[in-house]
Formats: sequence, structure tokens, C-alpha cells
Amino acid sequence: MENFTYYNPTRLHFGKGQILKLEQELTHYGKNVLLVYGSGSIFKNGVYDDVYKVLSDAGANIVELGGVEPNPRVDTAEKGIRICRDTSIDFILAVGGGSVIDCVKLIAAGAKTDASAWDIVTRKAKVRDALPFGVVLTLAATGSEMNSGSVITNWETKEKYGWGSSKTFPQFAILDPAYTFSVPKDQTIYGIVDSMSHVLEHYFHEADHTEFQDRMCEGLLLTIMEAAPDVLKNPENYDARATLMYGSTMALNGMLNMGYRGDWATHNLEHAVSAVHDIPHGGGLAILFPRWMRHYVHEDVQRFRKLATRVFNVNTTGLSDLEVAMKGIEKLEAFWESIGAPTHLATYQIDDSTLNIIVDRAMRQGDFGNFATVTASDAEAIFKAAL
Repeated sequence: MENFTYYNPTRLHFGKGQILKLEQELTHYGKNVLLVYGSGSIFKNGVYDDVYKVLSDAGANIVELGGVEPNPRVDTAEKGIRICRDTSIDFILAVGGGSVIDCVKLIAAGAKTDASAWDIVTRKAKVRDALPFGVVLTLAATGSEMNSGSVITNWETKEKYGWGSSKTFPQFAILDPAYTFSVPKDQTIYGIVDSMSHVLEHYFHEADHTEFQDRMCEGLLLTIMEAAPDVLKNPENYDARATLMYGSTMALNGMLNMGYRGDWATHNLEHAVSAVHDIPHGGGLAILFPRWMRHYVHEDVQRFRKLATRVFNVNTTGLSDLEVAMKGIEKLEAFWESIGAPTHLATYQIDDSTLNIIVDRAMRQGDFGNFATVTASDAEAIFKAAL
């Protein structure tokens, strides 16, 4: 296991009615607040009204930026950056899911530099400061509410990359599971897949002596899988929603991967697909992750076998280690299919006509992957298997 230092500065307010903590949090910042949200679902579920009331009671001067896309785009972040500069914004509040939070991270960083937003994403410009920002979470999925990472799409160039900075942790995050009751079924499914995929990206690594971390990953996967059917059956099941919300946060706040680096190749592969076709991130992961697993199962059969037996309860009787590993992959794929996740890229009308473009986008920054190296030929094979 590698040496590590863990630090997470985000203060987490979890549970019913925690929106009331927002006024207390705002006392640390100035009065000019940029309120950022997505397509407008927060108007239907009452979250906007709750947030606006607290902001008003706190005496905030509110400027709004709505319309953040599911795959947030750099030009939307640039709009936010211009607002921050033109209206002397002191604080940004992201109200929504990971796409809104990711966009706000870029706005916060971009407002403090003359560099272009895309140069920040492509790491040509270093982030030295950022406006403070907080989160009111409405979707359990990305974990962006308690980490410094962000994923941004450039629709003009059909590129989508992850980036991050120590300056882009939220100051606080408010997580009320009741705010996720109205999340549509498909988005709930994508969130479940995304959360599980983050855990799996951690799980596949090359470090030794990580039994504690492995057990945490395995336990979180099992817990999410137990809660998922309950949420889909009863969207207003508070306890199950709370489990998914807390689980998605824990999946990507740094707690699971102390002492090692996870793989993250499947996320890069999915980013290439959604950069070209603008598909839901969780949907793409559900399709690609099992294909990545089959492609690289021989890299470390024992790790795949461990996942199969500990998480998917594969019966090993009469089976080789490889056969056990493959059955684990099948069970993961079957679980995602059972909750309604897509299984092929054809679901999104994607065929081999854009295969070369997708491979090109995947390989723009060179070979990738920490568990196994993905080359252009590997990427092409995985994408073909997913069609």
C-alpha cells in the first residue's frame, strides 16, 4: 500500500430539514450569491422555494444561472464566469446533481483567473484560487458534492475530460434524502450505476495489502444493491434514498481509496462516447464497464474472483478461477439490467459509423488506466463489444 495523506475540507450536513443550515453557512461569505441549477426540476419539487427562502432570509443578493446540461458544457461555465466578474459574486451555490456541481467548480476556478475555462479543464492553466461555493444536492450519483473533481464537455470539439484542483472542494454540502424523492426513474437508475462504477474503479488497482479498503468497497457495493430495488419500487422510501445518497458520497470522497490509485479507464471510455453522442453518463457506464471487465479479466483473475465471491456470491463448486470471475461479471451485468440500465450502445442509436471518432476522442490524451493500460486497439475492441 502506498503512503497517503487524507484531507477533505467539505462540511457535510445530512438528513431531513438540513436546508436550514444554509443560512448559518452563508454568514461566512459576502452577500452576492450566484445560484446555479439545471433544467428546472427544482421548481417542481419545491427545492428552489426552500433555497430561495433561506437565501432571502439571509439577506443575499441573488443572481441566477439555470440550464446547466446533464453533461455540463464549457460554454455554460463561461457564462457563469462572466456573471461572477460582472456582478462581483462572493459565493456560488450549486443546487442540483453532479452536473451542476461540476459546472460550478469550473465557474469558481475560472472567476479567479484570466485563463480560459477550457484551458483549466485541459490543465494548460493552473488553478491557484477559486470562489467559495456550496452544494444543495438533489441527485445521488456522482459524489461531486464532497470532492474536488469535475467533468466538463466541449461540444464544439466533441471532447469531455475530467479535471480537479485542491481549490475546488465545496465548502459545505447539504444532503436531504427527501430532495431526491422526485428524481425520475431513469436518473435514479443512472445514479445507482454511477455510484457503483466509482466503487469498482477503486476496486481494480494493483496495490498490495488493501484488505481494509477492499472490504469497504465490497460492503458499499452490497449496500447500494440492497437499497436500489426498494427505491425503484417506492421512490419516497426515505431510508433507501438516504442509503443511496450517503453511499454515492462515500463512493468518491476519498475514503475508499486511501493508499492506492484506482483504474478509471472505464470513465475515460464513457467520456469519449458521451462527448460525441451526449448520452447519460450512468447509461454509458452500465454498457461499458462489463465489457472493460471481460477485456481485462486476465490481468488479475484473483481480484475479479474476489469480487465475484464476496459481492455476487458466485458458487465456486467445480469452477476454475477464471470461470468464477466471469460469472461475477455476468451477475453485475444482470443486476444492472434488472434495474433497467441499458446493455448496448445501440440503445442510444450508436453504431459503428462513429467508432473511429469515439476511439480518437478516447485516446486524445494518450494511453490510460492504472489497473491495465488501454491502448487505441483496446479501446476499439471494448467499444465494438458494446455496440
